[in-house]
Amino acid sequence: MAGIGGYLSHLLSQFKFIDVLRLIVDIAIVSYVIYRFLLLIRGTRAVQLLKGLAMLVVASVVAEKLQLTVINWILTQLRLVIVVALPVVFQPELRRALEQLGRGKFFARPFNLLGTEDMAKVINEVVRAVQVLAKGKTGALIVMERETGLNDYIETGIRVDGVISAELLINFFVPLTPFHDGAAIIRGDRVVAAGCFLPLSDSPYLSKQLGTRHRAALGLSEISDAVVIVVSEETGAVSVAEGGKLTRFLDEKNLRELLQNLLLPQSNHGSSFWPWRS
Repeated sequence: MAGIGGYLSHLLSQFKFIDVLRLIVDIAIVSYVIYRFLLLIRGTRAVQLLKGLAMLVVASVVAEKLQLTVINWILTQLRLVIVVALPVVFQPELRRALEQLGRGKFFARPFNLLGTEDMAKVINEVVRAVQVLAKGKTGALIVMERETGLNDYIETGIRVDGVISAELLINFFVPLTPFHDGAAIIRGDRVVAAGCFLPLSDSPYLSKQLGTRHRAALGLSEISDAVVIVVSEETGAVSVAEGGKLTRFLDEKNLRELLQNLLLPQSNHGSSFWPWRS
């Protein structure tokens, strides 16, 4: 033990205090920049892309260790393709990062997450608004953001950043207003934007009776984990799109329980609504 202690003392004595301080500052700055970058892409689909890249790296290491020659060769060839494709794939995120850096928003605070009680209040306000819209056969498209960020689509609408309430949501979809034909996007307990444009689903299996709102709801649910609520302008029927599937003809009780199953901890609720999926 004395020998080890003496060796460590000798090793530490070789470093000047200023060098140690410089190293600590260097590591701290790099760590903080990486942390802020991860918070930045958390609001985009880049997170899923990074997970895919991480899986490829893990697969490459495993294939090399197990001497899987063919798989290792394929993954090695993919590395060059990935390096060339990265700037193209992450172009929207890179552009947004540079814009936020120029505007001084790179060091902004991350999005707040809601607790169970607060989310239950949000669900109640959404359900209350949807029932009023359905009774009046007022078309509506309401998006509730989850893990996958929707910044790309928020930027297509008009920023609102208002505390969610049923009355606020209803006003967005009054006919002949600027917000009427777009979607309202909810993040946490706030409506961050309204009048937003969503990607349309190109599924050939979608019923011809469903219009643009339903295709937009399905389109977003196919590429994100968002929960999208649709009120039909023709019939007043209420539907929910999630995971690329559409749950139709929901009354107030069914809608509330389905949103609770999707947005609240599963231990608190049953899961009796999958038969409604179509």
